[in-house]
Amino acid sequence: MQGLIIKSLKKYEDDRGFVIETYRMDEINSNPAMTYFSYSHHGVVRGPHEHVFQSDLFQFTGPGDFEMYLWDNRPWSKTYNEHKKMVVGESNPSTILVPPGIVHGYKCISKKGAYYFNSPDKLYKGCGKKDEEVDEIRHEKDPNSKFQIPNSK
Repeated sequence: MQGLIIKSLKKYEDDRGFVIETYRMDEINSNPAMTYFSYSHHGVVRGPHEHVFQSDLFQFTGPGDFEMYLWDNRPWSKTYNEHKKMVVGESNPSTILVPPGIVHGYKCISKKGAYYFNSPDKLYKGCGKKDEEVDEIRHEKDPNSKFQIPNSK
């Protein structure tokens, strides 16, 4: 999809443990405004939703795995209406830059749950969480939406 960046991540291991570089400015041009860490229980679906202005920079490294769903909802894009589904997380460490207009959502497929980081380029609700409306178009609230993630719960 045009503007979408998916980068497989390398795990560097030694006798002390491991490190995974999830973001390097020389590889992905993004300007994070905040970072958050999230956990989802098995079978939980988050999204699908899209942003008008915000880009999300997800880092899926585990523990646990998600099914990631992406749809290009930008009529001007060369990849308009393309859909992509992939497994990301512990079994496929990935960084994903989701630009505005790409509908995205994910489902936790690990029995023990799964974790991820997100570093969006906009502050949630603006400075002090009080200045702005949340930049989301929440397709999960529309039962007739063409953007659907199968729920296993």
